[in-house]
Amino acid sequence: MRSLSKSKWMEAVQAYVLYFFFYSVLGWLYEVFLEVVVYRWGFTNRGVLLGPYCPVYGVGALVFLGCMITATAIELATSYLLEALTGAWPWQTYRDYAINFEGRIALSPSIRFGLGGLLFLYVLQPLFRRLVHSLSPRVRRGACIAVLVLLAVDCAALLVR
Repeated sequence: MRSLSKSKWMEAVQAYVLYFFFYSVLGWLYEVFLEVVVYRWGFTNRGVLLGPYCPVYGVGALVFLGCMITATAIELATSYLLEALTGAWPWQTYRDYAINFEGRIALSPSIRFGLGGLLFLYVLQPLFRRLVHSLSPRVRRGACIAVLVLLAVDCAALLVR
């Protein structure tokens, strides 16, 4: 796999800094809209910084986009892998979606993946982390081995079919 050149890497970093800023400003506008128009409380600077931006919205948007893009890329790659191994992929239903690519991925599920990713990161993962770390090392090792064996057998069965 080729690595990005320094200039391409810097271009990507600069783009993400600007995305962060744009989403931070949109978040501030959203907060002010709620405060002034919806709740009619009057205007105050809704950000914790001096400027018209709320960085938490910038971070949240980038995390959401990261979850969405990663999950969609995995789904696309998996569809090609499953088609190569089995001749089909199970979710050939995306052809009916307005915005789709070869029926393999679609915009609507990608947005749901992003929302699901946020749920996983901020709700489920802390719960799972507590659960896993509450197990004794012996039980954790045994559970890990059992899960790996189960997955290996399932993958082997898929290839044998």
